[in-house]
Amino acid sequence: MSTTRYVHHGSFWFSVFLFFDFISLVFSELSSNQRGTMIRLSNSVNNKSWNTTNPNPCLWKGVNCSSTGVSVTNISLSSLGLSSSDFLTELCQIDSLEGLDVSVNSLSSIPDVFISDCGKLNGLKMLNFSQNKLSGVLPNFTGFSSLVSLDLSMNNLSGKLDGLVGNFKVLEKLQLSRNQFTGSIPDELFGYQNLTLIDLSGNKISGVLSNSIGDLSKLNTLLLSSNNLSGEIPNSLSSIKTLRRLAANQNSFTGMIPSGISQFLLSLDLSFNNLVGSIPIDLLSPPKLEYVDLTNNSLVGPIPENISITLLRLRLGSNLLNGSIPSATIGKLLQLTYLELGNNSLVGEIPVELGNCVKLALLDLSQNRLSGSLPKELGNLRQLQVMKLQSNQVFGDIPDRISQLQNLLVLNVSQNNLTGSIPSAISSLTKLVNVNLQDNKLNGSVPDSFSKLNFLIELQLGKNCLCGRIPKMPPNLQIALNLSSNCFEGAIPETLGGLSALEVLDISNNNFSGNVPGFLTTMGSLTRLLLLNNHLSGILPNFNPFTVVDISGNKDLIKSPTNKTPTSPTNNTSRKAKISVPVVILITVISVVLGAAVALTIVLFVTRKYYRVNDVNTYSGEQISPPQVIDGHLLTANRIHRSNIDFTAAMVSVSNTSNVIIKNRFSTYYKAVMPCGRDYYVKKLNWDDNILHLGSREKFAKELEILGRLNNSNVMVPLAYGLTADSAYLFYEYAQKGTLFEVLHGNLGKVLDWTSRYSIAVGIAQGLVFLHGCSSGSILLLDLSSKSIFLKSLKEPQIGEIELVELIGPSKNTGSLSTVAGSVGYIPPEYAYIMRLTVPGNVYSFGVILLELLTGKPAVSEGIELAKWALSNSTDRDQILDPTVSKTSSWARSQMLSVLKIALGCVNISPGARPNMKNALNMLVNAK
Repeated sequence: MSTTRYVHHGSFWFSVFLFFDFISLVFSELSSNQRGTMIRLSNSVNNKSWNTTNPNPCLWKGVNCSSTGVSVTNISLSSLGLSSSDFLTELCQIDSLEGLDVSVNSLSSIPDVFISDCGKLNGLKMLNFSQNKLSGVLPNFTGFSSLVSLDLSMNNLSGKLDGLVGNFKVLEKLQLSRNQFTGSIPDELFGYQNLTLIDLSGNKISGVLSNSIGDLSKLNTLLLSSNNLSGEIPNSLSSIKTLRRLAANQNSFTGMIPSGISQFLLSLDLSFNNLVGSIPIDLLSPPKLEYVDLTNNSLVGPIPENISITLLRLRLGSNLLNGSIPSATIGKLLQLTYLELGNNSLVGEIPVELGNCVKLALLDLSQNRLSGSLPKELGNLRQLQVMKLQSNQVFGDIPDRISQLQNLLVLNVSQNNLTGSIPSAISSLTKLVNVNLQDNKLNGSVPDSFSKLNFLIELQLGKNCLCGRIPKMPPNLQIALNLSSNCFEGAIPETLGGLSALEVLDISNNNFSGNVPGFLTTMGSLTRLLLLNNHLSGILPNFNPFTVVDISGNKDLIKSPTNKTPTSPTNNTSRKAKISVPVVILITVISVVLGAAVALTIVLFVTRKYYRVNDVNTYSGEQISPPQVIDGHLLTANRIHRSNIDFTAAMVSVSNTSNVIIKNRFSTYYKAVMPCGRDYYVKKLNWDDNILHLGSREKFAKELEILGRLNNSNVMVPLAYGLTADSAYLFYEYAQKGTLFEVLHGNLGKVLDWTSRYSIAVGIAQGLVFLHGCSSGSILLLDLSSKSIFLKSLKEPQIGEIELVELIGPSKNTGSLSTVAGSVGYIPPEYAYIMRLTVPGNVYSFGVILLELLTGKPAVSEGIELAKWALSNSTDRDQILDPTVSKTSSWARSQMLSVLKIALGCVNISPGARPNMKNALNMLVNAK
């Protein structure tokens, strides 16, 4: 009886719950007006990645509704690839709308109807239009009385900021960074008393910063970086108790740093300005301060003794600071990760207390007047990745405890007075990428164990007292191997062979003797070989035309005669023996003076052979059995390409080495003629072990499917791929003119007029904007250079090698690399610090390409990087330009100077000061 009563009781309450669920469902539905608006919005957006299949709009992706479900409150349409702004007018019909996010799309305008209608929505609090293609002046916002957050950053908006005047009285966050705004900051902005965030960085705003900025008593973050602001930094900033981050770097601020400005801050960045005077004694002491950057100013005096123990990064480099490093406090900075004091006039010893800063990742004390020995306590810095102590007066041995720095990537102690032998302990630092010990007094031999440094790409040991046997060198050396000005003798050792990626080998000013060995001619990437001032003899072997060989100061070494019968070696020897010492000296002086011109002349005659495989078979046309495609896929939707591509015919082409067109460290390109008569590139991947033997074919196929769907005339997109038993091949359209490097620095360079060069520059920029703005995430280039730009015609560039990062590079989350990013001359300076690909890094590489187009010079000439040369000569910009082009007309010269300004901005040593590609393209298009 009781059990029955219990069951009936439970059934009653179950029915009650069902009733209230039904009532809740009925009353939680959107109104017919909002439901209709959302359906129209869905039809207008027409994007499959926006989930609009569910009949309840509150369950769509990016849509939030009120807690009762009766009204839409927030809509996010971010990263949907939207280009038309028509849908925006529908949104204003949702009277309950509180937030709208349409960031990371391709919207070019905000309709006036949107401004007028949405401005009437009393509840609208947030608007985010960042990372679109908005252009023109700032919209004249009217209404929007409840707007709390406005984000228009990373667009192409221009003009003055007057559109803000008189609106947004409750505004808390204003983000207008990375546009093209000009003029001054309007005083009316300082009347928005609720502002907590102002981001105006990356524009062209000028004038002074008003002292009225201090009226914003709730301000938490003020970002003014990368503008043209001038005058003094207002003292009133010191009175804002809520201010936690102040970034005014890359401007033209003058005067002294106000006292007390950091008292409430966590982060202060005033780098790259024209500040003078000493560092205020209280600047580094606030108890919560974490980040201070005063790099590249004209500050004088000592480093303050009182430094907060909370500091994570302290950057004071490139000033005029003097005195010693405050050892008493520096050892207490247990949280410090970056310490940059380079390029000052600091004296005294390197503090042993630095060994207490165990979290240091970067230590830069270079270009000072520091003395004493290298403290063994530096071995405690086991998180250290970069150690730069060059250009000081440090003496003594390199301590063995350096072996404890297992995370070290860069070691530079050059231009000091170090003695003793090179410790073999260095070879235990297996992550090293760059080692520079040159211009010291080191003696003994090079440790045999150096060959274990598999990631080393540059080794500088010149100007020491090294001798003995030269061991086998690290196999992946790429940038340079410098053994010059030492005491090595005997024959040039075979241990230098096998360095297939090495670009510069310098063994000058030693006592090497005998013949120049033929194995040096097989080093396919070698661009410069310095043999001068040794005792070499015989006939110099024939090197590739792109390899500059300097043999001066070897009186018995002669160049191989060309286009004539060789003369008697005896006669040649006796004839050279009669050359007087003064004549030799004169020739040497002339060669030094004209070195750059000679190298440039040689480079201008570089042909396609620069890229050809450097072995006998390449030119012999040797035929081998065609490989069999076991897995072939067409990626392109283009019917013509799909019908033209024949995998069997392609493999016949790749089996003949005479079809090799280009070879680099990642790939070998073959020219393949299909049965239809049309030419294609078939690219064999030199790193295909990653695909074939590591179980990653599915990832390989998936990534290529994504790349194959890309559609941009300035991007070289894979059309198909094929896998054989031991290799992977990609198919591309054939570029009739080859690479930009071949055209610009080869025989066609002299006929490449400015109109063509400008068209190429704009085309590359358009391709990079497309790649950086892909809806699936930015596609970064692992090796962006003139060698990876292909030309369909002299005005139509295509960016190649886009698959490198996706297939062999880093994950999109970390961006860290297991291989060297880029070619010498194109690698951004910050790469040595961060070892990862970034958008600003790609912008730097693009800037180098612009400089190549403007100067006609290669990225590296005579051992000097083009970007560094251009920056150092930026005060006389006319001399940077290629005279054969700039002097053709005043119009060409004027536009070239405008483009040069863009190029110098792109290669700025500070990543934050570089424009993004959208802005760079906009400036290029408007260059006059």
